[in-house]
Amino acid sequence: MEFEKKKIGLGTESNSVKLKHLKLSYHYLISNAMYLCLVPLITIASAHLSGEDFIHLFSHLYKLNLISVTICTALTVFLASLYFARRPRPVYLMNFACYKPDPSLMCSEETFMKRSELIGSFSDESLAFQKKILKRSGYGEKTYVSKSLLEVPMNMSVEAARNEAEMVMFGAIDQLLAKTGVNCKDIGILVVNCSVFNPTPSLSAMVVNRYKLRGNILSYNLGGMGCSAGLISIDLAKRLLQVQANSYALVVSMESMTLNWYGGNNRSMLISNCLFRLGAAAILLSNSLSDRHRSKYQLVHTLRTHKGADDKSYNCVFQKEDMEIRLGVALTKDLLTVAGEALKANIVTLGPLVLPMSEQILFLTNFVARKVFKMRIKNYVPDFKLALEHFCIHAGGRAVLDELEKNLGLTQWHMEPSRMTLYRFGNTSSSSLWYELAYCEAKGRIKKGDRAWQIAFGSGFKCNSAVWRALRTIDPTKEKNNPWMEEIDEFPVHVP
Repeated sequence: MEFEKKKIGLGTESNSVKLKHLKLSYHYLISNAMYLCLVPLITIASAHLSGEDFIHLFSHLYKLNLISVTICTALTVFLASLYFARRPRPVYLMNFACYKPDPSLMCSEETFMKRSELIGSFSDESLAFQKKILKRSGYGEKTYVSKSLLEVPMNMSVEAARNEAEMVMFGAIDQLLAKTGVNCKDIGILVVNCSVFNPTPSLSAMVVNRYKLRGNILSYNLGGMGCSAGLISIDLAKRLLQVQANSYALVVSMESMTLNWYGGNNRSMLISNCLFRLGAAAILLSNSLSDRHRSKYQLVHTLRTHKGADDKSYNCVFQKEDMEIRLGVALTKDLLTVAGEALKANIVTLGPLVLPMSEQILFLTNFVARKVFKMRIKNYVPDFKLALEHFCIHAGGRAVLDELEKNLGLTQWHMEPSRMTLYRFGNTSSSSLWYELAYCEAKGRIKKGDRAWQIAFGSGFKCNSAVWRALRTIDPTKEKNNPWMEEIDEFPVHVP
């Protein structure tokens, strides 16, 4: 029986290879149909028009009324100028930095369970449940937690949370400024996002104070938006850059663990204890054409999908108090279903923007066959691998990554950045996408012209996307402060 299974699998693989080549041929034919049609027309025109015919044509144009020619030329120049003036400014990603905490903040599974036991508020069933979650999490033994959670007893104060925020934010920003060499006074836009920790003064004010940013800076502080807030921040910065000429935008994505710890026995709230880890990312954007040559990526698309109007989606990630008045974030069993629905809505909108015409025709044909002619056939899932080379999927958990790998038809190679980020750094909330892109760079995968798709999910419920195009090939040996570089040869690893 085992041999027969292997034989069947081999035959399936052979068929899949044939289908792959057939699909690529179809994609090429459809995408280049316009050019293929133009070739015979140009050939026929060249064969029937001689040099004298071209001279005769230009002599007629020369004899036209000078005033008419001047008006037409002026109108053409005016319309072209109007088009370029009203066209959205391109947004460039100059560089980004991911914070790598000190080794003293590493938290193995054993350390995590010992600290949980020392709290004294968890029942034996709750401790067993947390251990079970950790076993299935896909985490390694070197993820990081805040210093306050490693202390005995735990220091869950606002001061400790503020110190944690300063450590990760300033650590990432310092590295970013060192990479880009941009003067702090030239930064005109600042967007900081953190879901559960919103002190007074705000986190964005802390950044302004530390780096002495200018007084007329456009400063924003986003809270309560979950793990997808990082891409919301990117979208907000993009919109501001498109109306503020020659500006730099600094985006900082982080999450606070200190005040996000739950000490009760409600299972739906205990999950967040096991999932979230310490991390932060800082990103510098520019809309100046002069910065293009020294930027890494250009922002091609941002897309936001919000399902908050649906009660099930709204309630699937909810901060509340349990029966013992202990504050925590509850995750319901509907989370995966809600995430799937949000993803579907997002990619249906994103597809026409990025997919080649061949995939759009296949998708439309399938849709018409099912909805109009009531044919019993499977939904056609577009092959995004034809449009995008790299996939940075929010490392929210092993189950989410498994589901997306299956639904999008991705390979292990495409999922590697997300899985290795989950293994090495855990779920760092909104900053996880940047650890994944940093992984691609450290592996030498990013080539000029490559497109990378970042996709994240968050409370509300939201699914947000960003598509970037590489402006140059990234040489990992020349990269500074990449959190992976010192150990990149150890990855990928097998996660049981």
